[in-house]
Amino acid sequence: MATEHNGQARNLANGNGDPLEKDFSNHHSNNGYTNGANTYHMNDTNMDHGDALRRIRTAGSISISPELFEKIYLSPQNQVKGDLRKTFGNPTPVALVGFLLSLSPLSADLMGWRGAGGNGAAGIGSYYFFGGALMVIGGILEFVLGNTFPFVVFISFGAFWLSFAATLQPFYYAYGLYAPPGGTEADGLSTVGFTASFAFFLVFMGVLCFIYLICSLRTNIVFVVIFFTLVCAFGLLAGAYWQNANAIGNSDPAAARLAGRLQIAAGAFTFVTSMAGWWIFAAIMLAALDFPFQIPVGDLSTMIKGASEKEKIREAAMNDREQGMA
Repeated sequence: MATEHNGQARNLANGNGDPLEKDFSNHHSNNGYTNGANTYHMNDTNMDHGDALRRIRTAGSISISPELFEKIYLSPQNQVKGDLRKTFGNPTPVALVGFLLSLSPLSADLMGWRGAGGNGAAGIGSYYFFGGALMVIGGILEFVLGNTFPFVVFISFGAFWLSFAATLQPFYYAYGLYAPPGGTEADGLSTVGFTASFAFFLVFMGVLCFIYLICSLRTNIVFVVIFFTLVCAFGLLAGAYWQNANAIGNSDPAAARLAGRLQIAAGAFTFVTSMAGWWIFAAIMLAALDFPFQIPVGDLSTMIKGASEKEKIREAAMNDREQGMA
């Protein structure tokens, strides 16, 4: 990935060999990149001392490619007003940490590793404070920075972890309402009504992730893998809950065994999701610290052209034809 970025820097150089830079004070065409004539360089020998100090203080421009922007923010490069991205830190890794430290243990629970089980109830605290709190905080900060796609993804998954934790928390009495008369609250977990009802929540989480999967085709391959495996995992988990409902309602041991296999398969898919998430988290952290090597994430932001970019290309072609006819 580092080789690709170096090659792009050379390809986007001006006549003096200086790399093009993202100028946040200039909103002309070509995705915010100048043609090299007005780029700001701290080592420019033609720049006087006062001007150099002013530009160092204001940080009017930073060198960043669309691929690096997409890797850091998990969103195609967009233009926003103000200097918030140069003022605040990147909230994306914080939200990813919350997601990963909730999902990774849960995937092991679903597969029953080392005797784990209980629908992941042992991780209720991490669902609240990692999956819920960190993802909501990260999503709000993505909103402040103007990154719509990460904002929606992080907020929605933060809400999912909070909802999942609340469902497992006895205080909220979600499964207690299904408990048979004379039984304990925990008996509600083993009723047809609760298991069949909760499955619908998982189904529509899968629908949401499918929409995210389509949108992620303009981000990177790792993000595509994450949402593809989540779509499969939510579908398998919904099937596991419905088969549990069949096993409970019909006293069917075969349905119970099938539910167990579906749950293990769902855990395997979420484990793949977690590994892809750890990969992109490492890639973002290395990029943020400007490491001498980078981890590739399979950038897709430049492969699928945006509607606005296609419109600019069409307008440029029309202008060229008009000039040729003149």
